Amino acid sequence: MEFLYGTWHWAISGLLIGLIMLLLIYFGKAFGMSSNLRTMCSMAGAGKHSSFFDLDWKEQKWSLAIVLGAILGGFVAYHFLENGTEVAINPETIKQLATMNIDAPNGKLVPDALFSVETMLSMKGFAILLIGGLLIGFGSRYAGGCTSGHAISGMSNLQLPSLIAVIGFFIGGLIMAHLILPLLF
Repeated sequence: MEFLYGTWHWAISGLLIGLIMLLLIYFGKAFGMSSNLRTMCSMAGAGKHSSFFDLDWKEQKWSLAIVLGAILGGFVAYHFLENGTEVAINPETIKQLATMNIDAPNGKLVPDALFSVETMLSMKGFAILLIGGLLIGFGSRYAGGCTSGHAISGMSNLQLPSLIAVIGFFIGGLIMAHLILPLLF
């Protein structure tokens, strides 16, 4: 069981993702996380108020297993498969974060300056979460899917709109990391 602990080589994850994509293509399904929000809203009855949510959610319930698996997998990995080593962060990244008064995570996955409960309950932290959530929700709807759907599923199907969306995601991420984040912190 020792192979479960620690970081796996990227090729193992890539191979597993590729195999899953082949299975999804074979069964005529598409992968994506944001589409599950539409499915859950449809299950809750939102189709009565908006035609966008008027769909047969029972055909999409298989994808809810992906969300549940991601949540459960993250919980199991964090609580039961952690081997005591800290997350390896590039020293240059730590220097860049320090210039914004953000300390290194110190054995955690994320820095407290960005993701602690106190930060999230502050006015600035709450505003960042609210505005960021709205922008992500709008962006994934406007792009017709999220990063996982376009970058993994759409690109593996050689879809041009997915390539355009992924390029936009990268440009947006670069703008956020290099221009907006330093202004916020």
